[in-house]
Amino acid sequence: MGKTKIICRILGWLLLALALMAVGAEAVASLRAGAWQPMSLGQFWSDLDRGSLNMMQALVQRYLAPAIWDPGVIAVLQWPTWLIILIPAAIFLLLGHRRHQSR
Repeated sequence: MGKTKIICRILGWLLLALALMAVGAEAVASLRAGAWQPMSLGQFWSDLDRGSLNMMQALVQRYLAPAIWDPGVIAVLQWPTWLIILIPAAIFLLLGHRRHQSR
């Protein structure tokens, strides 16, 4: 088995664990609020480090194109955090999947 597959599997499992933690955080916030409270990636990022989110917006709008940020990145920032983490987790796990050889 190649080192690349091992690295992909490790990254995939770590990201899957992070996605599950995000689901748990969303569930706890919902229980506290008494109603479903989805945690968007934008809210999560803002809570984690608002300055870096603002810097990313400025960089994208200034050096790439304002249209990439709005509506592109804005749409992704509104998706649930767990989903954004789960997508690359699934990709890494698929890339690192071990194929069983028949004997």
